[in-house]
Amino acid sequence: MKKDVLIRTALPTDVDSVLTLIKELADFERAPDAVNIQAQDLLEDGFGSHPAFTCFVAESDGKLVGMALGYPRYSTWDGKSMHLEDLIVSQSYRGLGIGFSLYKTFIHYAASQGVRRIEWAVLDWNQSAIDFYRKTGAEVLPDWRLVQMDNQAITDFITQYPHASI
Repeated sequence: MKKDVLIRTALPTDVDSVLTLIKELADFERAPDAVNIQAQDLLEDGFGSHPAFTCFVAESDGKLVGMALGYPRYSTWDGKSMHLEDLIVSQSYRGLGIGFSLYKTFIHYAASQGVRRIEWAVLDWNQSAIDFYRKTGAEVLPDWRLVQMDNQAITDFITQYPHASI
């Protein structure tokens, strides 16, 4: 890895750069119009009184060139777990070990939180990422599929199935 790269916890002043990295990842994942959040969302959600996520960044010459963002989850089988939402390194900085440093930092952080499992998703066509994860001991599960409801699907569901008594 280049000596001038610093891996650190993200600061509130990093949210614009973090959002730029998120958009770069969306472009890479062939979904350039999929990012719906703004820097203000990241600021409120990650640095407010109850942070929803933890973010580590890679900084080189005062510029953020990578990030790993994740959040806590709970597994009914394993207990405390973490979800690695995004791991991205800017195109011109790939191949320098920055991604591995971010990955390693996130895994060490998760272990320090007492988790028993870390999960994330990888696109089936991203073979270089799949190979990287397998090389580090992660298992890419062939029999599980990621399921999501976007904002419109949530709204449609609530409209079709009004409030349930709890």
